[in-house]
Amino acid sequence: MSASLPCLGYGLGLRSAYYQQILDQSPAVDWFEVVSENFMVQGGKALYYLDAIAERYPLVMHGVSLSVGGPHALDPGYLQQLKQLADRVKPAWVSDHLCWSRGNAHQLHDLLPLPYTEESLYYVAGRVRQVQEVLQRPLVLENVSSYVRSAGDDFSEWEFLRALSQLSDCELLLDVNNVYVSSRNHGFDPWTFIQGLPANRIRQLHLAGHSDYGDYVIDTHDHPVSDPVWALYQRTLDYLGPVATLLERDDHFPPFAELLTELQKARELGESVLARRYKCA
Repeated sequence: MSASLPCLGYGLGLRSAYYQQILDQSPAVDWFEVVSENFMVQGGKALYYLDAIAERYPLVMHGVSLSVGGPHALDPGYLQQLKQLADRVKPAWVSDHLCWSRGNAHQLHDLLPLPYTEESLYYVAGRVRQVQEVLQRPLVLENVSSYVRSAGDDFSEWEFLRALSQLSDCELLLDVNNVYVSSRNHGFDPWTFIQGLPANRIRQLHLAGHSDYGDYVIDTHDHPVSDPVWALYQRTLDYLGPVATLLERDDHFPPFAELLTELQKARELGESVLARRYKCA
């Protein structure tokens, strides 16, 4: 990671199941990531908790509805709402996914992969610049898990992400679990993916669980992080140096103490890797 990019430490996804416990306990979490769309409202409990937690912790915004690779025009109303929320929250950064998620009129409620072609590259780069012009800040884009590929691809996903960051000046959110899931589904080496990204553009890492069905793997965010993903995470930190790390859980929510224990594991593994890295430097 570039020395100019801040490392926030070790964070959790902010979920409504834990709002009150966060305020009551002030847990040892360095920062929280909020799902942007959950707070694009005019008032109510969601914004009350958001404001209260923002007084105590740094926040990052993470969207799921931008559909930056979609065939439709970007939604100007959505972009203005996103900008207004960013002005309110003052997040360390704003992220979304390199995917498409909307047809002409409806959200598909899925994060679908793009064709990695030269035409798609220039199309998406122009849309990223449009978003960044509205937000007045770099957009951070995440690699999604995938289960199908386009037969006409000109690039691998990591080559596409590298070229996109160069063309649009966007930054990257490296989801380590998604790399592992896609590598199992498509038969590539996950380390080739990670080494193929521009290290100085990686702003954040994601960790999450998945469901392993043997012949294929589904990114479900409803299990603890698996051992292979922990191993890939440690290798990634050894390669990149310190990068803000976020633990996600979106279903089958455990008791808050269990989630904090898993976050502490990420912290201990990360600190061990980084201490060894600097000792050897």
